[in-house]
Amino acid sequence: MTVAHSLPITSVKDQVSAAEWQTRVDLAACYRLIALHGWDDLIFTHISAKVPGTEDFLINPYGLMFHEITASSLVKVDLAGKKLMASAFEINPAGYTIHSAVHEVREDVGCVLHIHTPAGIAVSAQKQGLLPLSQQSLFVLASLAYHGYEGVALHHEEKARLQSDLGDKNFMILPNHGLLTAFGSIADAFLGMFILQRACEVQVLAQGGGVELIHIPEPILVGARGMITAVMKSSYGMGGALAWPALLRKLDLQMPGYDA
Repeated sequence: MTVAHSLPITSVKDQVSAAEWQTRVDLAACYRLIALHGWDDLIFTHISAKVPGTEDFLINPYGLMFHEITASSLVKVDLAGKKLMASAFEINPAGYTIHSAVHEVREDVGCVLHIHTPAGIAVSAQKQGLLPLSQQSLFVLASLAYHGYEGVALHHEEKARLQSDLGDKNFMILPNHGLLTAFGSIADAFLGMFILQRACEVQVLAQGGGVELIHIPEPILVGARGMITAVMKSSYGMGGALAWPALLRKLDLQMPGYDA
């Protein structure tokens, strides 16, 4: 599956640094991996990545499906939302609000990933939020924040509240809305979302069985929380770098063309 030839996109590889180009390739791959896993929402939701060595970030061209996105089609903006390179596309206003909010205050975050999946929204709509029902939930609960729904994120005054709610956490559930991960690398942000999404899927499936559920005991949660927090703060991060090459090999077979 490749980008339609009629799209107004030309290569920018020769116009950006090698570091920015690699970030563009990885971010475009992340968009296509979201599509490949069925977590996209037509042209909506968004993933951003900081341009190395700057405060600027890359985000999807508003109007393209995630399976169409390429390294060259990504839109580069500053923290004020101003486009820094010519593009035929604008960016999602709600996407700008959410992603700029995180990038403004989290120097440790290189990638912010936000999706609206049925399982994620279903869990976000539950008063108790994510429950300790699976091994996947252990990782999430070690660094999980919530940000209450304020409608479509078009109002910039919401940014301060989102920043405060996220704090130093890596996972966020937005009630009635969806899921978000914020990590140092694109690979870790994707792996984090895979784990969060899987935890939500397991919870919804388990609740649908109509029987009493077994919660992971609190002492195990406490012990795991310290271990997982230490792992996520280590130089290895979530371990996304280990899975990323394999994910790209799968993408090259099933949805090539992201590196154009």
